[in-house]
Amino acid sequence: MNLKKNFGLLFLAVIASLTSVSTSFAQGKRDLNIVFIGNSITYGAGLSDPGSEAPPVIAAAYLRQQSNIGKVEIANQGHSGYTTVDFLPSTGGVFKDVEKAANSFANKQALLIFSVKLGTNDSAIEGPRGAPVFPENYYQNLKAIADSLLKEFPGSIVIFQHPVWYSPNTYNGAKYLAEGLMRLQKYMPEIDLLVQDYASTYPKRVFVGDTKAFDYFKKHAESDLQPEQGHQGVFYLHPNKQGAAALGNFWGEAINKIVKKLNK
Repeated sequence: MNLKKNFGLLFLAVIASLTSVSTSFAQGKRDLNIVFIGNSITYGAGLSDPGSEAPPVIAAAYLRQQSNIGKVEIANQGHSGYTTVDFLPSTGGVFKDVEKAANSFANKQALLIFSVKLGTNDSAIEGPRGAPVFPENYYQNLKAIADSLLKEFPGSIVIFQHPVWYSPNTYNGAKYLAEGLMRLQKYMPEIDLLVQDYASTYPKRVFVGDTKAFDYFKKHAESDLQPEQGHQGVFYLHPNKQGAAALGNFWGEAINKIVKKLNK
């Protein structure tokens, strides 16, 4: 009698689960778990409330408004001053935090996304760990990070967002200046090349995300970036509230385009 009862309960549970999955597909919605990997810009440095104003929070809000997206959960792994070197699996430390964040999501059926926006601190002349990171090393560092994530989380995808513009006089605790900005722009072709190279080894799992933010902030520096006093005058590096919203929407739009491609 108990065996029949237990079997009946198990049968009902399976039916309920299948119904839930079929309903989700019928609605065309996809749940997302997103780990945002980045530096102070991702974290939301200088904002009055990063927990509600940082770009990852804005990106999640954008995605929740899209008809093809269901639930969206995020983990902000933005760390001020960090480079690709800091996130390398071989250096220990923060990469473990990324792994922990990815494993902490309750909804295991959601698409796991790693959104990576690194490069600002890599491009510095001196200061941040490993800086200056030359373009070919930047490529290898991103590849090492992505390789580990793709292997450890087989159902995940990796999205590389292009770095964001900063003023050529940027010089705070770290020294960037025009040389750094020039190096930063050389990272973008490396990202594009890396994604192309992954097309054969990990098809449909590594993508280029936003490519618009760099030019946007170059054009809207005074309205969307925070004026900060540095060693060579007032410089512009971190988005203000308006800029963080713009960047978050750029990321959200890019992520959604990729999710739509995967659903086809």
